[in-house]
Amino acid sequence: MKTVKLMTLVFAIILAISCKAEVKNDLAINESLENINPVEKHYIRVALLLDTSNSMDGLIDQAKAQLWEIVNELSYAKCKSQRPNLQIALYEYGNDNLSSYNGYIRKILAFTDDLDDVSKELFSLTTNGGSEYCGTVIQSSLENLDWGNNANDLKMIFIAGNEPFTQGKINYRDASLNAKEKGVVVNTIYCGDYNQGVSSNWKEGAQLTYGDYMSINHNQQTVHIASPYDDVILQLNIKLNKTYVYYGQDGRNKMTRQTNQDSNAAGYSKANAVSRTITKGSHLYKNSSWDLVDAEEEIEDFSYDEIKKEDLPDNLKDKSTEELKAYVELQRKERKHIQNEIKTLNKKRREFITTTEKENSKTLESAMIKAIKKQAKKKNYTWN
Repeated sequence: MKTVKLMTLVFAIILAISCKAEVKNDLAINESLENINPVEKHYIRVALLLDTSNSMDGLIDQAKAQLWEIVNELSYAKCKSQRPNLQIALYEYGNDNLSSYNGYIRKILAFTDDLDDVSKELFSLTTNGGSEYCGTVIQSSLENLDWGNNANDLKMIFIAGNEPFTQGKINYRDASLNAKEKGVVVNTIYCGDYNQGVSSNWKEGAQLTYGDYMSINHNQQTVHIASPYDDVILQLNIKLNKTYVYYGQDGRNKMTRQTNQDSNAAGYSKANAVSRTITKGSHLYKNSSWDLVDAEEEIEDFSYDEIKKEDLPDNLKDKSTEELKAYVELQRKERKHIQNEIKTLNKKRREFITTTEKENSKTLESAMIKAIKKQAKKKNYTWN
């Protein structure tokens, strides 16, 4: 009897040890799977290729005036319950001031989430000339931009101009084939009569990659609709700017750049300044390269030990690391509070605009948003 009891006890102990080991193995496997399959970040990548020849002043003006509304519309997108990140690249082509060796094209910005940089570069564009080589600039953007490998990302080229799509040494059909292989959709925006764009191959340029062809009146003045909430939103922008804490050698300059882009937006209209403030209240407005609040939250290996006190604002140079952390945390809480207020007011603003605006289908903004939503739907993106 004692022998049976002893064997039963030994069996129970072995079973317990085995179960414990199995649980550990399961945990290890799960942890390993999490490391192998981390949560993917989704991106909307938009390369904007703008004709900056003599006749395109209106197009550039629309890009400046409508940037923030385009970004705001993208901020409402979701992919698999996540808010995707936005990166914008910027090219100009067809300008006689550019090198003929490179086909009169220039990569102004690689893909970036620094929206102030995008705004700054748009406002620095001038027109002159020239010779517009669509195939060449499309091919350059495919070769010289990092499009990533995630099949769920939206990868789109928007090329706008008004000369025949067939010009230049690189055949647009070859460029479109390369785009298709990379999973990049080419959308073409002809600045002028729809049928004229069709006859000059702009429509075919889009269809080769299952993109959209659109025509716009590039000289049409942007109409911004004022709302009863605009003044309050602009006051919140002033408060929002005070929550930024610059650092690094170029931090002070980038904070000045932020203010300058506020002024550029306001130069078009109060409503455009409001649109920019809405962007600043969204998840798409990121400044981790110069703002401590964003840096602490977004940079994986961020360390206060690497911050040089001489590169901080005067009121923080004598602070200890703990005091600096406490100050940054205070600004973070204040910023989130302000951004939530902006979002609440923007919801009311959008409802107001929806009930008062008229169809405006002949501008850069409306053409881009229409195409983006159509192509996003194919990858199960939703909007809200």
